[in-house]
Amino acid sequence: MKVIGAGFGRTGTASLKAALELLGAGPCYHMSTVIAEPYRVRQWFEVAEGHGPGWDELFAGFASAVDWPASAYWRELAEHYPDAKVILTVRDPERWWDSVSTTVFAGAVADRRPSARRRVIRWLVARRAPDFALYPRMARAIIVDRVFGGRVDDRAHVLAVFERHVEQVTAALPADRLLVHRAADGWEPLCAFLGVPVPDVPYPRANERAAFRRKRPARLLRLIVRGR
Repeated sequence: MKVIGAGFGRTGTASLKAALELLGAGPCYHMSTVIAEPYRVRQWFEVAEGHGPGWDELFAGFASAVDWPASAYWRELAEHYPDAKVILTVRDPERWWDSVSTTVFAGAVADRRPSARRRVIRWLVARRAPDFALYPRMARAIIVDRVFGGRVDDRAHVLAVFERHVEQVTAALPADRLLVHRAADGWEPLCAFLGVPVPDVPYPRANERAAFRRKRPARLLRLIVRGR
């Protein structure tokens, strides 16, 4: 493992994933990896319950890991991979709240109070892709409960957790091992931190909010039709 992402979801982690893979620090593990390969949902659910696979097994074949669920265990990963560098992606807290509350958290809250339509879809997914059917429970255990103490509908609490997380990561790691990075910073600080040349392409911009919403129905339909 070369790079560990400590940043919360919706802080430019998809862009960082693309950037790291362009820079040779890939493949990069991301929540999209978990969604694309549903057996990984079960692995993380088992991690949340305290009896999952070891980190080396979980990240076999990957040179970096960013975004939830991995970033919820940044401290454990930084200890397990002492030579890995750590990147803390950040953004304006208010804009981050606007994004995460209407994407990641909206899904988590809906799963606690599912509509009739959502219950039918959940039943179909459970029949066709039982590993992926664990996704709501995994996300609640690792993101909603572990990171935010179950209070993702409390804006003030969530923002306080976000700011405290930044303070904890920066206090825990030496400056030569940690980069605090915003997507707007672009290539230069990232490449300097990793000791690689700056690519002659724009810094990636991936997974905007509208794209996040568009992808979910297609993913669920694909699971129901194909089964995984």
